Amino acid sequence: MPESRDFNEDEKAFMNLARANMTLQRAIDLELSRVGLTIPQAGVLYFLKTAKEPLTPMKLSRRLHRQPHTVSALVTRMEAQGLVKATKDLERKNWVRLSLTRKGHEAYKRELGERIAFNATSCLSKKERDTLNEICRKLGARGTEIIHQMQKRPSSESLFW
Repeated sequence: MPESRDFNEDEKAFMNLARANMTLQRAIDLELSRVGLTIPQAGVLYFLKTAKEPLTPMKLSRRLHRQPHTVSALVTRMEAQGLVKATKDLERKNWVRLSLTRKGHEAYKRELGERIAFNATSCLSKKERDTLNEICRKLGARGTEIIHQMQKRPSSESLFW
């Protein structure tokens, strides 16, 4: 069994970031539950509402940073709830285009009215928000690099030491 050790400064910063993220996600979960939505559902509604063109499930999965099969299952459930509509593409028969239904538009409007947790950064100054946005951009890029590095490893190679 490996010997226990204290976290280094990078690990402490990551743990603080993770703790803040989990707390805010819990607040958003509670907020969205008031209008009968989950965080992934709110993400789908947002991206379908703001897209300049109808999205395919694959494009939606990229925007949500989720696996295509996960988004497919989510969209299937949301379609059964009447929030989204999947329509076969007339030009590309094997493609599906997603759009919001009237009920989906109404759910999106209700969700907009509950934006307390989404505005949690209002306690920051403009300079702090700008700094936070830059930090998040850098961390997102680094996270993407790490994912790509880990996906290139042979599956038999252990990720743990």
